[in-house]
Amino acid sequence: MVLRYLVSVLLNKTQVVEKLSESLPVRSAARLTAQAVLRAQQAGRDATGRALRSRTLRQIRQEAAEAPSGGVGELSGKARRIRDSLLEDVREGVQDASRQIKHRKKK
Repeated sequence: MVLRYLVSVLLNKTQVVEKLSESLPVRSAARLTAQAVLRAQQAGRDATGRALRSRTLRQIRQEAAEAPSGGVGELSGKARRIRDSLLEDVREGVQDASRQIKHRKKK
């Protein structure tokens, strides 16, 4: 309880906060945090781009746009085509990831 009060009082003093912000450990922690956030953002953008380019997503949109008129057999065929498209996208993703890993090892 007392420790919490002391930390609260110290962190509310601008001089203490300025001194802490100038210290090497705090600057290093801030740099590492910023790098992690930027890498996560880039990974998210890459994943979104891959998802939007994927054949599976296009296949699902196309199949959903068409009205089912053939009954269960036609739905089974659509599901099979979507499954095949998804498997192909996963295979390509694994190959791409392995190429990236090999490229990083060479550097």
